[in-house]
Amino acid sequence: MRLNNFIKRPVITEKTTSLVIENKYVFEVPISCSKGAVSKAVKDLFGVDAVKVTTQIVPGKQKKMLKGRKYVKLPKWKKAVVTLKKGQSIKLFESK
Repeated sequence: MRLNNFIKRPVITEKTTSLVIENKYVFEVPISCSKGAVSKAVKDLFGVDAVKVTTQIVPGKQKKMLKGRKYVKLPKWKKAVVTLKKGQSIKLFESK
């Protein structure tokens, strides 16, 4: 598996942008992905060193479809919170 397949997308919410101050960045990763693989992918893609990686499996939610007549269950997904060394940052998350 290629390294860019280990990180699907960054998770950008109000809560995750407040974690940038603590040098923590949040990404969506495949459920089968390990912490070591996430750490290596962050190092190779962004050129920064990960000190700590924590992962959580987020359960799928129910969503209303067709004007509220039908419920669809969204799939579960995995998020990884990556803590970087002091002084390092990822340009993708920087705000003006």
